[in-house]
Amino acid sequence: MNFLNNFLFIALPYIAIAIFLVGSIHRYKTHGFKYSSLSSQFLEGKKLYFGSLLFHWGILVVFVGHLLTFLFPKATLIWNSDPIRLIVLEYLAFTFGLSVLVGMLALFLRRLTQPRIRAVTTRMDIVIEILIVAQAVFGCWIALGYRWGSSWFASDLTPYLWSLFTFNPHIEAINAMPPVIKIHIVGAFIIIALIPFTRLVHFLVAPFHYIVRPYQQVMWYWDRRRIRDPNTVWNKHPPRNN
Repeated sequence: MNFLNNFLFIALPYIAIAIFLVGSIHRYKTHGFKYSSLSSQFLEGKKLYFGSLLFHWGILVVFVGHLLTFLFPKATLIWNSDPIRLIVLEYLAFTFGLSVLVGMLALFLRRLTQPRIRAVTTRMDIVIEILIVAQAVFGCWIALGYRWGSSWFASDLTPYLWSLFTFNPHIEAINAMPPVIKIHIVGAFIIIALIPFTRLVHFLVAPFHYIVRPYQQVMWYWDRRRIRDPNTVWNKHPPRNN
């Protein structure tokens, strides 16, 4: 059992991060044009919009929540010292976790039931979506069955994760945790390792700089009304900036 725990919570994290880094760089250099989500919106948009909206907002909030607890464990525990704030945080975490689950289920069913989507579906698409669904299920299970997760995450999981970064792993607290939490941790590392081989890689090149860049100004230097007049012969006045 000690060997299994050492592999899952010491070796696996380093293997997953190594595969993530090497695989992401290699894919970007060799298949740069496929470094995206390979959108299928033009094949079907209604179900995609519903599922994508729930999934992306849910995963964004859940990820940021985990990240803040990891980076600021003491601040998290101070916040949770007030019962009302703790309850609000727990309900929000569960709500957005449920959003991830419902959104991914909608996207997964869309992929299975739409013939045009199935035609562009790979085995890795199925694998990663099943893993995300399972991860969301375990996350909601933990939120309901093992309350006040933000507190024990800050006090037990955060020191473990920091010990990995300092190359001095301490897994004593992990060894004592229930199986469902261990599975959830292992699932996270497996997903990290698979990111370079799936559509999830697109988050690495998300245009976050659009948020802070200045507005783009378009300068017109010809008479749009005259050029776009349907009564005007097109080739007589061709647009000069198209």
